[in-house]
Amino acid sequence: MTTSDTTTSQSAIAVVRNFLDALAASDIATAVSLLDPEIAWYNTGLPTVRGLPRVSRVLEGMSRPSVGLEVVMHHIADDGNGAVLTERTDVLRMGRVSIPFWVCGTFEVRDGRIRVWRDRYDMATFLGATATGVLRAVLRRS
Repeated sequence: MTTSDTTTSQSAIAVVRNFLDALAASDIATAVSLLDPEIAWYNTGLPTVRGLPRVSRVLEGMSRPSVGLEVVMHHIADDGNGAVLTERTDVLRMGRVSIPFWVCGTFEVRDGRIRVWRDRYDMATFLGATATGVLRAVLRRS
């Protein structure tokens, strides 16, 4: 790997880390600034969201006080050409409900912006984590 390849790889990884950190901090403006205008966001079991205006609207919903996201990065790697792979645990919070689930993410970074964001996770595990989170919230309330 040449020095320029290393710089490109580190830059792509930095873009993805900064993006996920901004989401976790509810800094939607910073997160959106790291997205390409032609962004395509793929999520397991959900329709693809295309274009910056649509993705921005979805992300803005995460900035409400009752909603939160924590990202626990387990592994992050790249191919030196702008593709960044992540293995992480995302923890969605909605009010008192906390939903931790494993996510494999693939990001395609071009010119310092994320053009493709693809998150894969097991829907059954996600639904189980949701049920567990709701039950824990109810039991804590009692």
